[in-house]
Amino acid sequence: MDRILIVEDNKTLAKLIAKKLKLELDFEVDIAFSLQETKLFTSKYNYFLVLSDLNLPDAPNGEVIEYLSKKNAHVIVLSGNIDKEFRDKIIKTNVIDYFTKSGVEDINNIINTVKRVQNNQKHTILVVDDSVVFRKQTEAMLKNLFYSVISVAHGEEAMGMLESNKNISLVLTDYNMPVMNGLELTHEIRKQYSKNDLSIIAISSSNDDQTTALFLKNGANDYIKKPFSKEEFTCRINNSVEALENIQTVTNYANRDSLTGLYNQRYFYKAMNDYLDNEDLQEEFALAMIDIDDFKKINDTYGHENGDKVIIHLSEILRTSTNFRDIVARFGKEEFCVVLKNINRFSAQDIFERLRAQVESTMLMSDKNETINFTISIGAILYKDEGLEEALNQADMLLYKAKHSGKNQLLFDGLS
Repeated sequence: MDRILIVEDNKTLAKLIAKKLKLELDFEVDIAFSLQETKLFTSKYNYFLVLSDLNLPDAPNGEVIEYLSKKNAHVIVLSGNIDKEFRDKIIKTNVIDYFTKSGVEDINNIINTVKRVQNNQKHTILVVDDSVVFRKQTEAMLKNLFYSVISVAHGEEAMGMLESNKNISLVLTDYNMPVMNGLELTHEIRKQYSKNDLSIIAISSSNDDQTTALFLKNGANDYIKKPFSKEEFTCRINNSVEALENIQTVTNYANRDSLTGLYNQRYFYKAMNDYLDNEDLQEEFALAMIDIDDFKKINDTYGHENGDKVIIHLSEILRTSTNFRDIVARFGKEEFCVVLKNINRFSAQDIFERLRAQVESTMLMSDKNETINFTISIGAILYKDEGLEEALNQADMLLYKAKHSGKNQLLFDGLS
């Protein structure tokens, strides 16, 4: 488990922050009341973050920040007084952020910032700039905020990186670059990725107001004008990533089943219709309808909560046994649909049979420590241009036959 160190000589405040961190986040929290104690803790543990007061009894002039910087610690500064002189001094250091510590709202802001940098670890940012110096400076600032970073020199390289790295959340692009400039890059990105998929922030030293407008009209989410402060940079980056997270959260609520996290039926139809509308689609794929055998009996015997455990367990088996390009959706209470893309009939039959066998060998424990065994029936077809609804009907008919001719079996149409 990651650890956070609080360096604060006000014991009441330090304990209050520690309590809120433990309640709201999954961290071990240590408290140091002096520079000497800080040195002892940092010699013993590696810390995810250090929340540090600027002035301590044995370090009245900010010596603790200097010490933590030499230790390459990620620091958030706490201060009782923040004025222009303080801000100018702190911004020149490598700290993540700074906060006053005058009230409950300040503590909430500190907790939210810790959550933000924790979530930043899930995001990769692509930096596109032909200046090696600027790329290195930008990369250092982003890594200090816990982002993963990929750096390239121009737009053509960036498009290649986007193709090979599907986990990029934000593109940070300069305007003036060789081969493909930032505006052209923004236009090309938006042909493939919507604002729901990927954020773009443009950076330029241009004083032409039309440049800003052109970037925004071509799909950029934000625009940063050079020169900029580290504080502005941090806020704009975090705000863009947070906005993307919010959009994706709403999208997930619309597209995902709340119990299992699998795609729902609505998303399945949209994704499959988009897939079938692809003019370049020349690959074969298999479609299967899957149903839990005697699910009503499971609910009646073990209760609905344990019935949900069975559904969730099957969902995990389906999710982990399929490729990231495949589609796994929950259609009803105990009914699922799986599409295996770019596959021949024999490989598809092998995967579906292994799924069936894995479920059969599964043993779940109920909340009363009873063993729950369950099986599934599967009806599957290899798609032959019959249309999506007809394909689903064929797979459903095979599922019906499987359930009414013994259950716990796979019926796959089209095998010789």
